[in-house]
Amino acid sequence: MPVETDLKGRVLWVTGAGKGLGRAIATALAEATATVAVTARTAADLDSLVEELPELSVYPYPGSVSDPEAVRGIVRAIRDEHGALDGLVNCAGVSPSFSRSEALEDTTWHTVIDVNLTGTFYCCREAGALMLEQGSGAIVNISSIHATSGFPRIAAYAASKGGIEALTRTLAVEWADRGVRVNTVAPGYFSTELSRPLLESRWADRVVSNIPMGRTGGPEELAGAVAYLLSGASSYVTGSTISVDGGWTA
Repeated sequence: MPVETDLKGRVLWVTGAGKGLGRAIATALAEATATVAVTARTAADLDSLVEELPELSVYPYPGSVSDPEAVRGIVRAIRDEHGALDGLVNCAGVSPSFSRSEALEDTTWHTVIDVNLTGTFYCCREAGALMLEQGSGAIVNISSIHATSGFPRIAAYAASKGGIEALTRTLAVEWADRGVRVNTVAPGYFSTELSRPLLESRWADRVVSNIPMGRTGGPEELAGAVAYLLSGASSYVTGSTISVDGGWTA
């Protein structure tokens, strides 16, 4: 039996698609001829993505993943306009603080958890319900190497990403016998708007020294792992985490 890697015609939803890794993933999936619904808080970012890919099937659905009603409405709109939802990539995330844990403010903690972890849950819940009705679907949650590898001054971010991996395993076990697979991709350090302040700070040498490949990744280098987990090539893979980190966790 040939390995099924084709995403042509699949209806896929990417959150956090306005910038950085989410934008790169959405672009790669669209170039693989999937129908790609994209979500971000800033509508202008989505409009510019659509304008960059005029020949491809990219459809903007702006909104915040931390708003359950917005998430519910987006999933309903995708279903009504495209007839199905075959895959979800949860890439929306924030990391607004780089401070010692004893100085971390309550509002910052809640902002990070609300977007990164609770937002991922909302999207999994609503998309998963539709996929369970269909009897098929694949979800890829984007976590981080810091879900398992400690690093100073990112307590809220690390906690949110560790929660994503625990959530992924639970959903995978719960939904496996009903045709829905749930996996995680854990990126290392990539050159994006989110990571740039850290990579341009005094911490940059420490970060790069922990990467056996000796460099940060390009956003496009994450898309292959995501595409694999969305495709039929990973039909017997659920509850797993793929690290894409230049060897950091090794």
